[in-house]
Amino acid sequence: MASSESTTPATTASARTRHFKLVLLGDSSVGKSCLVAQFVRGEFHDFQEPTIGAAFLTATIALDDTSSSSVRLEIWDTAGQERYRSLAPMYYRGAAAAIVVFDLTSQESFTGAKSWVKELQRRGDANVVIALAGNKLDVDGRVVEKEEATAFAEENGIIYMETSAKTAHNVRELFVAVARRLPKNEVVTEGAGAVPLVATKEVSGGCC
Repeated sequence: MASSESTTPATTASARTRHFKLVLLGDSSVGKSCLVAQFVRGEFHDFQEPTIGAAFLTATIALDDTSSSSVRLEIWDTAGQERYRSLAPMYYRGAAAAIVVFDLTSQESFTGAKSWVKELQRRGDANVVIALAGNKLDVDGRVVEKEEATAFAEENGIIYMETSAKTAHNVRELFVAVARRLPKNEVVTEGAGAVPLVATKEVSGGCC
C-alpha cells in the first residue's frame, strides 16, 4: 500500500520517537483528506478524490518541549460516506488519538461530528485523545458558530480548533496539539493497530 510521510520539523538523532495510531472521522466532504494532505505534504487540491475504506499516511512531529522527543503519527483517513460507517470501528479500535472533522458551513456535518465524538467515548479506548476540527474556515457562509462548537468541546473535554485545509490555517497546530496530549512514557510499536486494507479512491468533485 502506498503511503505518505512527512517530518516536521526535522528530528535529531538523539530524539526518542513515540509511535501512535491516529484516525480521522467525520461525514463525507468535510475535508478530512484535504487536512491530512496539507499536513503531511503541504498540498491542497480543490478536487480531492473521496476515500474508499481508508487511506494510510504517516508523519513525524518533533515536539519543542523538555522531553526532547518526537511523535510519529500513523494516520488512518477514513471514508465519510454512510455506506462505510460500519467499517469505522476497525480503524478507530486501538487508536491513541482521533480527529473528528466537520464543515463550518454545514450544521448537518456538525451534528454528525457530535455523533462521532459520542461513539468514540462509548466504544473507543478510554484514554483516546479526541480533537474536533471545524474545517473550511476560508469558505463564506459558515453556519456553525465558534461559541457553539467550543461549548461542545469543553463539555466533552476535547480539543477544538477551526481550520482551513486550503490556506493551512491551524492545520499543523491541530496535529501538534493532539501530539502534545499523547502519553509521554509510552512507545507504541510502529504499525500497531493497523488494518490491512488497501486504500483506493473514487473520482468525484470536492474535498472529502
